Amino acid sequence: MTVAEILASYWWVIIVLIIFFGSFFSINQGYVGVITMFGKYRRIVRPGLNMKLPILESLAKKVSIQNRSVELEFQAVTQDQANVYFKSMLLYSVQNADEETIKRVAFKFVAERDLMQALIRTIEGNIRSFVATKKQAEVLGLRREIVQYVKVEVDHSLEEWGYHLQDLQINDITFDKVILDSMSKVVASNNLKAAAENEGQALLITKTKQAEADGNAIKISAEAEKQAAQLRGQGVALFRKEVAAGMSEAAEQMKQANLDTNVILFSMWTEAIKNFAEYGKGNVIFLDGSPDGMEMTMKQIQALMVKQAGTSKA
Repeated sequence: MTVAEILASYWWVIIVLIIFFGSFFSINQGYVGVITMFGKYRRIVRPGLNMKLPILESLAKKVSIQNRSVELEFQAVTQDQANVYFKSMLLYSVQNADEETIKRVAFKFVAERDLMQALIRTIEGNIRSFVATKKQAEVLGLRREIVQYVKVEVDHSLEEWGYHLQDLQINDITFDKVILDSMSKVVASNNLKAAAENEGQALLITKTKQAEADGNAIKISAEAEKQAAQLRGQGVALFRKEVAAGMSEAAEQMKQANLDTNVILFSMWTEAIKNFAEYGKGNVIFLDGSPDGMEMTMKQIQALMVKQAGTSKA
């Protein structure tokens, strides 16, 4: 028998085989199949080998329940009319694998690109509305607040579509070059101001400590000078006392020997002149060397001796 004769005799077997094998199909892991009959939703099928009514039922869509991501780049305007450029990453997925959720995902949008367009425009619109209420100086520090605001606003819309916004990461926030330059100048001026304030505080502390040290040094020096003056006074007093005692004793001995006591005064006079010449450091001392001057000096010394003797007796 020829091939034509075989096909003519067993055509029904071929049709049965086509229908039989056409009734089986497989769904990959991470997907859920949507079965329709004459264009109307019929049921969903899970991953693995499945069966459908041949000719009557058809596999309309395979809905992915895996996580999906998309990168966004868009521009927003702040309250003070500054352009802000965002680069962000959006992570979303189907809410769950329940039948009602899969039905919404499968029939809410005509195609996948329509969903992506609506999702991206919704995210951009919410970020723009948030940024429009803030000033440019605030935007850089509100990264977390922007994400939280968008998730709260967008999650409601995504739930109606059967999706869930898992994460929104704002990777980069930039401004126009003019604004960046001005911001850099502001930061630099603030740093210089802080440095000047710190330097002034350090200088104030240094001056204060130096003044305290100088005051303590003056106080210590004055105290030492006071003690030195006191000791010098005590030394001079002791010296005078010893000189007076020695001269009184020498005068008494000379009286007993019937000698003139003026010899003691003359000896003191000559000894003083000797000390002036021997230990002088360049100072000039004028002494009257005439007989009248010497006699006057002797009388002054005698008067001092008499006064000292009277004080000692008292």
